[in-house]
Amino acid sequence: MTRNRLIGSMPAIGIRPTIDGRRGGIRESLEDVTMEMARKVAAFLEQNLRHANGEPVRCVVADSCIGGVAEAAQAAEKFARAGVGLSITVTPSWCYPLETIDTDPCIPKAILGFNGTERPGAVYLAAALSAHNQKGLPAFSIYGKDVQDIGDTSLAPDVQAKLLQFAKAGLAVATMKGKSYLSIGSVSMGIAGCIADEGFFQKYLGMRNEYVDMTEIVRRMDRGIYDQEEFEKALKWVKENCKEGADVNPPQLKRTREQKDRDWETVVKMTLIARDLMAGNPKLAELGFGEESLGHNAIAAGFQGQRMWTDHYPNGDFMEAILTSSFDWNGIREAYMMSTENDTLNAATMLIGHLLTDRAQIFADVRTYWSPDAVKRVTGKELTGIAAGGVIHLTNSGPASLDATGQQTENGQPAMKPFWDITEEEVKRCLEATQWCPAVDFFRGGGFSTDFTTRAGMPVTMARINLIDGVGPVLQLAEGYTVELPEDVHDILDQRTNPTWPTTWFVPNLTGTGAFRSVYSVMNNWGSNHCAVSYGHVGHLLITLASMLRIPVSMHNVAEERIFRPSAWSGFGEMEHVGADYRACSSFGPLYG
Repeated sequence: MTRNRLIGSMPAIGIRPTIDGRRGGIRESLEDVTMEMARKVAAFLEQNLRHANGEPVRCVVADSCIGGVAEAAQAAEKFARAGVGLSITVTPSWCYPLETIDTDPCIPKAILGFNGTERPGAVYLAAALSAHNQKGLPAFSIYGKDVQDIGDTSLAPDVQAKLLQFAKAGLAVATMKGKSYLSIGSVSMGIAGCIADEGFFQKYLGMRNEYVDMTEIVRRMDRGIYDQEEFEKALKWVKENCKEGADVNPPQLKRTREQKDRDWETVVKMTLIARDLMAGNPKLAELGFGEESLGHNAIAAGFQGQRMWTDHYPNGDFMEAILTSSFDWNGIREAYMMSTENDTLNAATMLIGHLLTDRAQIFADVRTYWSPDAVKRVTGKELTGIAAGGVIHLTNSGPASLDATGQQTENGQPAMKPFWDITEEEVKRCLEATQWCPAVDFFRGGGFSTDFTTRAGMPVTMARINLIDGVGPVLQLAEGYTVELPEDVHDILDQRTNPTWPTTWFVPNLTGTGAFRSVYSVMNNWGSNHCAVSYGHVGHLLITLASMLRIPVSMHNVAEERIFRPSAWSGFGEMEHVGADYRACSSFGPLYG
């Protein structure tokens, strides 16, 4: 189901062919090669990128080469009409920088300067970057390592990699702009991340905040403000595909079969209603609920749940897990970004991870570091392989997507895939690998929690945005791998936490320095009780995106050669990259600030 379910067309990439404007032989000799260079970049990006909703990425090439300010203005006007959200300037030659650069302060921008000797494209690149930096308009530098001949419009592998890295991050920035974060409820259990910091969402992400009380779900359930036909379809699908797991509650707290059946009906209705609150539903207008049919244009949302809701109603685990998965009773589709406990900052982290990878995300507690000694003490067994230095137990009651079972495959290995690559057989395997356990006793209103264990061998990136007083938002991330523990070891460790919840055993890649000296130091330096986990080693994409938004990165284990930031960052201290990142982000300020 490839579609844009939110209001507003998907952002396009603007391609700006710039040229030496001197006529009488110079410009004329460069027109064809410059425009062909632009077309090659556009074709490459359109062939290799999709939006997270599955739509193809669209590139818009300026109508003419840009040799001066008039043509720059013409391109800007065309881009504004076409919904361009990021720009790439390309040239094989010298041009007049101040007259040809993109001066829109709110869109990410890059310059591809051709590495050739016949015409000084690299000279323009350097001069244009200098102009951008002097004017406070950070731009990314794309410059191939190897010299090419004039007229050779092929894109070298290193140029391709930087184009994709810049474009994917830039599209994420542009996609968030103008969308909403929807808080369903307020602060859960005193967790500071639940506070919807409007300054952060508005100034850094370009988003607005929307709020509804959890009683809106009650109102819609009681008054039938949901698609009854879809409810019947969904409930039938649940009965056929969602198998119940063990009820670990003491006898006096076990719910009857009748209560559990009512719980299933309630949690399915909650799922329909939360989705409608986020993205709207035209079916509601047909039923006479025009206002409710519109939704909140929410690209991400959070549900408070605990404790005001869960002390009386079934918990939100089913709703969160199904919405964040890449499939439901309507088939395979883009995952929704729904945060448990209305952790707004984790929702924002899940959102950027989703937009960068096109895949569902894992929401989890960063629950426990299990050292080798502790594991041996409680199980009598030794950890081996990449888990030999200890593991981090990532778990939470519900909102890990069912994709996180690892039952999808890429190249024969466990994976979490873009929804358009997922097969019906893989959906079936994800459902079969999941049990829905009656909620434990502190969810007094009942409900069901997902229980599965993530398969080993998936490259993943754990990330989190935190707000620091006096600094603002900071991003931390850790690339690593999922592992599986021997069944008897897993069972003992899992029982000590909550056996009805999903488990992802995570081992970060260690560098031997800083926060990545050991698995323990990664856990000890984590800035919150929650994290978002993306499939793949995508720390470089997160770092590029963070620099566009002016969010410094406080902790990462990404190799230096994979890091791609605007050229201005080197001017803040090339010899000390972490400090330079903080200084640059502070100096330029939030993208929309």
